[in-house]
Amino acid sequence: MAGKKTILAIDEGTTGATAFLMDEELNLLAEKSIDFEQHFPKPGWVEHDLDEIWKAVSTAIESIFQQHPVKNLVAIGITNQRETVGFWEKNTLKQLGRAIVWQDRRTAAICDQLKTQKLEPLIQSETGLLLDPYFSGTKIKWAIENWDDVKQAHQNHNLHVGTIDTFLIAKLTGGKSFATDQSNASRTLAMNLRRGTWDSDLCKLLGISRDILPEIKPSAGEFGKTSGLSFLPDGIPIMGVLGDQQSALLGQACIDAGTAKCTYGTGAFLLMNTGSEPVFSQHRLLTSVAWNLGAHGTQYMLEGSTFVAGAAVQWLRDGIGFIEDSSQIEALASQVKDSNGVVFVPALTGLGAPHWDADATGMFTGLTRGVNRSHMARAVLEGIAFQVTDVLKAMEKDVGAPLKALHVDGGAAANNLLMQIQADFLQTTLKRPKILETTSLGAVFAAGLGIGIWSSPEDIRKSWKLDREFKPHSSTDEAATHYKRWNRAIKRVMLE
Repeated sequence: MAGKKTILAIDEGTTGATAFLMDEELNLLAEKSIDFEQHFPKPGWVEHDLDEIWKAVSTAIESIFQQHPVKNLVAIGITNQRETVGFWEKNTLKQLGRAIVWQDRRTAAICDQLKTQKLEPLIQSETGLLLDPYFSGTKIKWAIENWDDVKQAHQNHNLHVGTIDTFLIAKLTGGKSFATDQSNASRTLAMNLRRGTWDSDLCKLLGISRDILPEIKPSAGEFGKTSGLSFLPDGIPIMGVLGDQQSALLGQACIDAGTAKCTYGTGAFLLMNTGSEPVFSQHRLLTSVAWNLGAHGTQYMLEGSTFVAGAAVQWLRDGIGFIEDSSQIEALASQVKDSNGVVFVPALTGLGAPHWDADATGMFTGLTRGVNRSHMARAVLEGIAFQVTDVLKAMEKDVGAPLKALHVDGGAAANNLLMQIQADFLQTTLKRPKILETTSLGAVFAAGLGIGIWSSPEDIRKSWKLDREFKPHSSTDEAATHYKRWNRAIKRVMLE
């Protein structure tokens, strides 16, 4: 009797790569994560080495097939950090300078120049995005203008540029495929949101030649087949590709308009499915493609991204030695019932939605002699939750309706205190699934839909399982009081 079909999910994140092997009944057969180095060549600059990323991915895959032999593997799904963009030679796949990471702020001056030219309304109407260093387009423009190897390859028609999914597809297929999906392409500033194709006017505005960009494909469907790899047989099809936040939205079974999730990872990312038509924000949120599932059509989403969530806890641990292990913050913060008036604004890499202030910096306010380490730890968790509250309030205004429940996931969603604080601030029920790694699960679903293991997105909804609900414990008045204090702190940060 034949065994169950299996799917390999590659989850390439900001700090590491994870390989997951799941069967068609969503049993996790093997898992391995490998971290890679973060490079900070100048203040505000963040880079990744593509060779180090590929080594982490290939090592993780090799490790899981040592745990569980390659058997009945029918498809590969990829999910990835989105706006990070790499540069490599078309013919050899040799990297040309490091990848510029989504957190990188070096293109703030380019964004300001385009804003001065009054181009932001045009860009938002075509792409659903705002002018911010976060997105890939200005990173590409900067690299072509400032890195000699990239400039030379561009002039010689030997340059390929792509988000990390495109680089992994190229490596997995031995350079035979140069492709991306609509969810990733919609984050570049160069894709027309309604058509799902590269826009020649936007490319010209950014100084990007169309021939250096990959082919845009549906999120579920074939992107190429493995070729020439030591750790995988030839001919395994890559059948699903999604940007990490869209992948988590799918993994959370948010397949209906009006459903939403928040992923608490390095940053916090709140996404709402808006259905088959894009909703353009009046409150500086982003409109993107959620996914194009081939025969099941395209769905759009509203997104508010905050740049620092779990990264604030990492900073407490690594930057200032406040704690020795990230898991300690929950116990430390639980020792007090509130933050004793302390507010922490986690603007360690600028402020994201809905403020979009690239120059904002982090700040503790409300420090008095009565404040101790526990109060400060709790203020950090509250700062993460306040940012998400800002985004959800803006999102509710855009869609004209309150959110009934928010699905939560990501590493920091395992922190019960943070989730309770979030429920209290939002005055909304939070739903945490049994499988917290919904980003990888979304890649499995996309690949499974692409290969035909599942016949429709409805099958995904049936598979979602609840772990725990967090209902608001505090009153609306208490939440409003906390929020006023946060708004005062935000104004101070943005005046600096």
